[in-house]
Amino acid sequence: MQTTLRSAFLVLAVTQVAWVGGVVGSVSASAQDATFQVSQGQVEDRKSVFATVESVDVVAARARIGGTVTELLVDEGSSVQANQKIARVVDEKLALQLKSIDAQIESYRSQKDLTTTALARAEQLYASGTIPKARLDEARTNREVADRSLASAQAERQVLIQTSVEGDVLSPASGRILKVQVRKGSVILPGEPIASLAAEAYILRLQLPERHAMFISEGDEVQVAQRGLGALTSDSGDKLRSGLIRQVYPEIKQGRVSADVEVAGLGDFFVGERIRVWIGTGARPAIVVPTDFLYSRYNLTFAKLSDGREVVVQPGLPQSGGVEVLSGLVPGDVLAHP
Repeated sequence: MQTTLRSAFLVLAVTQVAWVGGVVGSVSASAQDATFQVSQGQVEDRKSVFATVESVDVVAARARIGGTVTELLVDEGSSVQANQKIARVVDEKLALQLKSIDAQIESYRSQKDLTTTALARAEQLYASGTIPKARLDEARTNREVADRSLASAQAERQVLIQTSVEGDVLSPASGRILKVQVRKGSVILPGEPIASLAAEAYILRLQLPERHAMFISEGDEVQVAQRGLGALTSDSGDKLRSGLIRQVYPEIKQGRVSADVEVAGLGDFFVGERIRVWIGTGARPAIVVPTDFLYSRYNLTFAKLSDGREVVVQPGLPQSGGVEVLSGLVPGDVLAHP
């Protein structure tokens, strides 16, 4: 019985060893088949610069009438929507003028009633031949004058009401308030600014040295870091975003050229906040090798040639598709997986 169990266990162990050895052998064979031929290509050098968050448009919310600021509903940093009420200006004379025009309207209505009655009486007397036609025409004219006087007073009342409505200071666009120029209780004139706001569309403003002017143009892609001024590098791909240069200004001031970069997701940034940006500054020849063909040993970086030899290489900056190799390889070398 013991002999039989020992034999069965031995057969099972041999089978497992043979199966594991088959898997290892197949992986090694597939790894040896993968090769990479070294060639020289063009890589773009990128320079790290700082860009400033700017608003595409800075607009002012102005008072349409003069008066006293009785309400102030925003402060610096407040987010507003287009046509949102941000302040209220009241002119106390408007209420007095409105009472005056209401009294005039009542007077004109009384005159209209009187002229209507006079016209009806004149028509009866003219029909009976008691008065001449001139008296009838005069009554009709008085009725028309009363009607037009009443309409004029009512239109003037509408003007006063509209003027009172225009005391509401509205936001001209969606965005955030940058500065509030008045306080509650301030006396202002028509057209005086109440607050300035940055429109919702934000861009990054670059100030580049003059020597980089020849390398940038509209539509070029740049890499933008996340919020903050930490010591990031352009190889941290998971922390970078892409942006496009939307405008290059044709004037160089104090040895610097200005350009605007369009990037999504800047709505919660502060205007004037600085962000690190990497821009292209020209292309150069370089050898780029996939990272899985390089390995480290004794603090040195090696690459394995297809004939089995190992060479020491000097890696450079990470590039798209691998790592730049500064020395140790020449175009035409064939690498194998280590």
